Amino acid sequence: MAPVALIVAGVLGWGIYHYAYDHFAQAAADQKPPKPVNINDVLKATVTALTLVGAVLAGLYAYRKQLLAEGDAHRADASQLAERYTTAAEQLGHDQAAVRLAGVYALARLADDWAEQRQVCIDVLCAYLRMPYEPDPTAPGHKAGEREVRQTIIRVIRDHLQEPDAATAWCLHDFNFTGAVFDGGNFATSHFRGATSFFGATFSGGTLSFRRATFNGGTVNFVGAMFNGGTVDFGRATFSDGTVDFGRATFSDGTVSFDGATFSGGTVYFVGATFSGSTVNFDGATFSDGLVNFDAATFSDGTVYFVGATFSGSTVDFDGATFSGSTVDFDGATFSDGTVSFDGATFSDGTVSFVVATFSGGLVSFVLATFSGGRVDFGRATFSGGRVDFVGATFSDGLVDFDAATFSDGTVYFDGATFSGAAVNFTGATFSGTVFEWGSFPLPVGA
Repeated sequence: MAPVALIVAGVLGWGIYHYAYDHFAQAAADQKPPKPVNINDVLKATVTALTLVGAVLAGLYAYRKQLLAEGDAHRADASQLAERYTTAAEQLGHDQAAVRLAGVYALARLADDWAEQRQVCIDVLCAYLRMPYEPDPTAPGHKAGEREVRQTIIRVIRDHLQEPDAATAWCLHDFNFTGAVFDGGNFATSHFRGATSFFGATFSGGTLSFRRATFNGGTVNFVGAMFNGGTVDFGRATFSDGTVDFGRATFSDGTVSFDGATFSGGTVYFVGATFSGSTVNFDGATFSDGLVNFDAATFSDGTVYFVGATFSGSTVDFDGATFSGSTVDFDGATFSDGTVSFDGATFSDGTVSFVVATFSGGLVSFVLATFSGGRVDFGRATFSGGRVDFVGATFSDGLVDFDAATFSDGTVYFDGATFSGAAVNFTGATFSGTVFEWGSFPLPVGA
């Protein structure tokens, strides 16, 4: 190799020397009178050029050598990380809970050190939570120490969702808890910016907390989830352009709380959900340009609270929902350009309450709704530029109560409504500039 390099260097030097000689010869010939070529100048130029070429070649060689060294180091690191992954995975599958706990922490540290495979490490932790789990210590299949392992995984995940700008944050990653069983856990104050799935999960006892969590553009999926005695807490959480989907979920004796939550452009879906003796709480929540959708949901002996909530340009939609002995409570809520829609809903012995609510430019719509023994209560509510719409509604043995309500520059529509044994009560109500569209039926009590 060395003789070849010497030959190449010699040929290159010879070529540079002749090029330099020709250059200097031309320059000397152009002078008046012509001068002879200065060989020393030619030699200096040749040596300088060779030195520069040598420096460039040396730099390229050093750079290539560095790349090879870095590649070797990277492969060594990757091999070490892969070994750590294998060890942690084996620990997670161990029979003893203490060893499984060690595997949880080892995998979390590995995720911090291995950014390229961080999602894989997260997926393994989530997969562990998706494995069969029996929370009852007296039931067959219960594993000693298993709850502690699972709670530790949840705690580790939460710890990595607290600071979105941290180098080891997991906020932008996805979490798949499909079909998992939860008997508590804490995701409070976490920041979710990716997709999180609780599809088909079961919540039995305990509290799963998302209190003061932030959902910014992410999606949380509870589609088909089952809540039987447990609590999911989104109190004081913030939803900004994100989505929380409880479509077709079943709530039996459980609680989902959004008290004090803020919805700004976010969406919460309960489409087709079933509520049987459970509670959904939006007390004190703020809705601005967001959507809460209960389309085609079924309420039987359940309760949905919006007490003291504020609606500004947002929509709460109960279209086509069925209420049987249940309660939807908007007491003290404020509606400013917001919409609450019960279009096509069916009420049988249930209650929808807007007591002391304030309507300023907002809309409450019961178009084509059916009331059979149910009650809609607007007692002491204030209407200032707002609208209540019962167009085409059917009332049989129910009550719509505006007792002591105040109307100023609002509109109430009953066009096409049908009353059969039902009552509309305006006793004690105050009217000033309010427009009523009654249709053809006799005037109600107090009108």
